[in-house]
Amino acid sequence: MKRLACSITVLMFFIISGISVNGQGKTPEKSNPDNTLTDKETKEGWKLLFDGKTGANWMNYKSKTFPVTGWTIKDGILTVNSGTGTQNTGGDIVTVNKYKNFELRVDFMYTPGANSGIKYFVDTETNNGALASIGCEYQILDDKLHPDAKLGINGNRTLAGLYDLIPPKNKMDNGPDKWNHATIIVKGNHVQHWLNGQMTVEYDRGTPAWKELVATSKFKTSPEFGEVTEGHILLQDHGNIVSFKNIKIREIKD
Repeated sequence: MKRLACSITVLMFFIISGISVNGQGKTPEKSNPDNTLTDKETKEGWKLLFDGKTGANWMNYKSKTFPVTGWTIKDGILTVNSGTGTQNTGGDIVTVNKYKNFELRVDFMYTPGANSGIKYFVDTETNNGALASIGCEYQILDDKLHPDAKLGINGNRTLAGLYDLIPPKNKMDNGPDKWNHATIIVKGNHVQHWLNGQMTVEYDRGTPAWKELVATSKFKTSPEFGEVTEGHILLQDHGNIVSFKNIKIREIKD
């Protein structure tokens, strides 16, 4: 009986200590600093689009440089500031590079009543940049306070939806002034939106159903909306304070 009690005591010691009974050490995972990649992510092909210090991978499509006003970088956070009207002097920023098949991860935080978005398949060249602000949009919105949430059809202008096209499902919003995690996955014409670990939108571009959907949206006059093979990723300046960090991307091979 004493031996049994002693064995149980030793086993409990190993469990509490995080050491397996087969002698292999169990090291607890450490939280990764913001705007960095783990060794595992690096091996998987992830790359940072924001290093927490500079706007090196982003530009205003007209100036081809990161805006000197309107956007700020402080304490490892990229923030679009508030401005008069619908846009401040910074304007939208797009990635320097174009992307085709990819997984994009972004932490974002919106302030009460704010509106912004993450757009992809953005074409900045056609017709001298006439479509530079248009793309498939992962909506960022304070659904409770911003009037846009009540516009559109069946909530297709709300957080984590495909703006003006597909309303989100299974949404778990942490709310304003708190960090949320967005993921956008593109494999060919198949696209998914994720918010805080829950898939909110899934669709296929270029299909008859897609064309019908676009035809009933505000993008009906935009030729071949959302059907370019590759494009820039855009962070929207909508005149409201919204912050971003841990922006990383992994290109998916065909």
